[in-house]
Amino acid sequence: MASRPQPIRSSTINASRPRTVVHLNIADFAVAVERRVDHRLKDYPVIIAPGESARAVVYDMSEEAFWAGIRKQMPLRKAIRCCPNAIIVPPHPDRYERAMADILREVLPYSPLIEPGDMDGHLFIDTTGTSRLFGPAVDVAWRMYRGIKKSLGFAPIWSVSPNKLVSKVATRLVKPVGEYIVGEGEESAFLSTLPLFLIPGIEKDDLRRFRELNLGYVNQVAGLTHDQLAVPFGKRADFLFDTLRGIDSSPVLAADQKPPQIIADHEFGNDTNDVETVERVLYRLVEKIGVRLRKLRKAARVLAIVLDHSDGVRCVRQMRLNPPSANDISLFKTERAILALAWTRRVRLRHIRLICENPVFPPAQMDLFPDPILQKQEVLVSTMDQIRDRFGQDMIRVGRAMGN
Repeated sequence: MASRPQPIRSSTINASRPRTVVHLNIADFAVAVERRVDHRLKDYPVIIAPGESARAVVYDMSEEAFWAGIRKQMPLRKAIRCCPNAIIVPPHPDRYERAMADILREVLPYSPLIEPGDMDGHLFIDTTGTSRLFGPAVDVAWRMYRGIKKSLGFAPIWSVSPNKLVSKVATRLVKPVGEYIVGEGEESAFLSTLPLFLIPGIEKDDLRRFRELNLGYVNQVAGLTHDQLAVPFGKRADFLFDTLRGIDSSPVLAADQKPPQIIADHEFGNDTNDVETVERVLYRLVEKIGVRLRKLRKAARVLAIVLDHSDGVRCVRQMRLNPPSANDISLFKTERAILALAWTRRVRLRHIRLICENPVFPPAQMDLFPDPILQKQEVLVSTMDQIRDRFGQDMIRVGRAMGN
């Protein structure tokens, strides 16, 4: 009897075996879950937000609310002015977590390589090499769709392509309902006519530079050589050159694989409880996290701090970022807030560790009312990255990270 084949990883895929990645996306996932609980919400504009908070922001919204001008992270008061007849529903993370677990159980029989999002209705499924068991990837995607709709009442968008990047873009094009198939060798042609802001990993600062060069579409940039891209983008040219041609070798993680982390830590030479010293170290660690995120073309969604005290006591706290960010200044603001929650004892600190849990693609949604201060911060951080890439990491430093 033949031995059971091993799970297929992107690093071991044979060049003669085309890779196939399915992307499932339940549009407006939080709203979809709430509508499953309360059918009276169907066809009405719905906003998911903590209505009792004076500083509440939009967590999610229905398609009807989106077309009324509402966007994620918009202040709730402004959202209500945009759509006065919207129904406000408080977020229920426990419901979204259970719904994701239910969806995962539906698709697990089809592949060991399933990478779910963080309670957001997204899943990548690598179906490479499974055709002898389940048929073509398109048939597998269709069966997953029917199973989820029949058992759970959701109607996911789905796409099939040779990699995660193209599959994710394809589902963005057919939102809120539909399917899209991109065959092997069609990746570049598929992306060519799309606006640049739809491509995962293209950051706001990239878009700003493209606008300065009067470039707004993929085919306009894809015609540039690597050397031409390197002039305005430096080391980012490697990523842009491949991405805008639909090249992506990133693997689909196994369903039971631990989510990736970015970690930076510091051991104090002398245990300390001096606030300025700790915050100086904190900023240096944040810079390390930020540089790593930007090189991976990802953003932080969950940040954590681990504090080890002189007496051996450990304290751990974490916080979510809304929206996800790779900006050092935004990351430090969040980490400083987490530090305030974690550092409640007078005992000196021996060790500090920062953890970025499961970094995500930066949001594709363009800001309706961009924050000018945040835009300036992103330009500053990007410029510092370019100077450090060219002259070394210690060529330019932030005053907060320097000693007396």
